[in-house]
Amino acid sequence: MKSKKAKDLMVRPVISARENASVRDISLQLLTGFYSGMPVTDEEGKVVGMVTELDILALIQKGRELNKITAGDIMVKKVTTADVNTPIEEIINIILDKDIIRLPVTEKGRLVGVIARCDILKNYIEPEFATYGLLS
Repeated sequence: MKSKKAKDLMVRPVISARENASVRDISLQLLTGFYSGMPVTDEEGKVVGMVTELDILALIQKGRELNKITAGDIMVKKVTTADVNTPIEEIINIILDKDIIRLPVTEKGRLVGVIARCDILKNYIEPEFATYGLLS
């Protein structure tokens, strides 16, 4: 595992939102994609922000209408990213230090993938469980 890099574990293709995307549409994408956050990119594919389920839950708690709010309104603008050639050990350090679930991966400054905590775990752990269907 020590020789692996971000490009070896990242999930792609990756879906990102633009700053003008409604939070309602982002919420629907998160639900259908079964992930908890989405990078926000500009026209060149550069990561300019991140919107997470927690950001959206905060809006719901305040009674805000999700279709009237955009990614640009709520996104976190200081987003940590990793280059495709970043070693996995460094990726783990970033995730632990920043307490994040998903780390956008870039190549030449453009978004090309995402590494989540579970993507790393899948590569370290061999399953020792089996599930069998019950027949009636």
